[in-house]
Amino acid sequence: MRYVSTRGAAPILGFGEVLLAGLADDGGLYVPESWPSLAAGGSGDYLVTALEVMSPFVGGAIAPGAFADMVREAYATFESDEVTPLVDLGDGLYLLELFHGPTLAFKDIALQLVGRLFDHELSRRGERVTIVGATSGDTGSAAIDACRDRESMDIVILHPADRVSDVQRRQMTTVPAANVHNVAVEGTFDDCQDLVKAMFADAPFRQRMRLSAVNSINWARVMAQVVYYVVAAERLGGRHVPVSFSVPTGNFGNALAGHAARHMGLEIEQLVIGSNSNDILTRFFTAGTMTLDEVVPTLSPSMDIQVSSNLERLLFELLDRDGAAVAALLDDFRGTGTIVLDPALHATLGDAWSAARFHDDEVLRCIAEEADRSGVVLDPHSAVGVSAARHCRRDHSVPMVALATAHPAKFPDAVESATGVRPDLPERLGDLFDRPERFSRLPNDLAAIQAHVDACVAG
Repeated sequence: MRYVSTRGAAPILGFGEVLLAGLADDGGLYVPESWPSLAAGGSGDYLVTALEVMSPFVGGAIAPGAFADMVREAYATFESDEVTPLVDLGDGLYLLELFHGPTLAFKDIALQLVGRLFDHELSRRGERVTIVGATSGDTGSAAIDACRDRESMDIVILHPADRVSDVQRRQMTTVPAANVHNVAVEGTFDDCQDLVKAMFADAPFRQRMRLSAVNSINWARVMAQVVYYVVAAERLGGRHVPVSFSVPTGNFGNALAGHAARHMGLEIEQLVIGSNSNDILTRFFTAGTMTLDEVVPTLSPSMDIQVSSNLERLLFELLDRDGAAVAALLDDFRGTGTIVLDPALHATLGDAWSAARFHDDEVLRCIAEEADRSGVVLDPHSAVGVSAARHCRRDHSVPMVALATAHPAKFPDAVESATGVRPDLPERLGDLFDRPERFSRLPNDLAAIQAHVDACVAG
């Protein structure tokens, strides 16, 4: 398997190089040169399906036995034997719980594996890297847990100051590992993401720091997320039986994984995008336009995003894999703050995609109603997904799976406001608020961030 950049001007790479590179040299994102096909079958066993689905993307870059060991070790960290349990909410609507990993969020599913992949590849090469990442809340803690104490890497995570939940922040800032560095940036998630991209774009800095990325710009993240779409379909009737999914999304990586599963032959009838008040993706899918706006803080902070990086991978497919056209479109977006798709191009999205937006009051109502209806307690992000599933579902004869992306205890204030009951953290995190924090607060300034990264690595 070889990988090409969405902007068409970077070298074609193999899996190991793409894993460590993260972002392509031309500023684009790597995607497979061609899509592998799913065979018939599948038992719903997570480990078996994970190996089958991901092996073509690895493409022989890692010995099969070593890769199988990493997959087993990654998912042994999950508290559920099923890894991603499927909960019946009634009327053909299901909840796929993706939060049973170490940091209680769906990001663990990819990052527990990606951390091991990094360690394997770097050890094989005798190299060390500096991982830099931006987080809107959950990626940071999942990446830190996966990379902590590994001798082959330092990890520096940027989060928007005062714009993540207390639980999310503490899961990042209370990790005592010497190779872990946290920065609270005085700005939004989009500012953090722009700083990371700017560091990668600074070629001398990138080379000197040996920068690498574990954000969803890294293809390995998307690859690992494809698996749970296939597993859910297997558990509901089979890979070639129609199924629909509803995805609460901000940076679009989770939804992009569903798009990849569809390319591989999974019979996904409808992919539903759920947005909060920061609804740029909903506007894109419903009207074919995107206009940058101010990021509004909400009860679902991991989705408080205006620039959804992974949408670039979808645009690459929409534009017939024309990298120059993708680069021109995104340059124009950065310059004007607006994208307007050609109506004929927008029409190609067709009925395969739907989208809806939900404000905080609607999210709280969904949490309360679902607790009453089924006894299932949703976090605010998962509530967006369930709301979108109910709102956009077209064919009730087709199972609809809403992705539950975080444990409700990660957002206790919102859940308590909706239900009157404050959810408890699992026992292993019971002392989280007693642990000392360690992080730096810095301005939204590239030079200041780069100097800090330099100092962290030198230290």
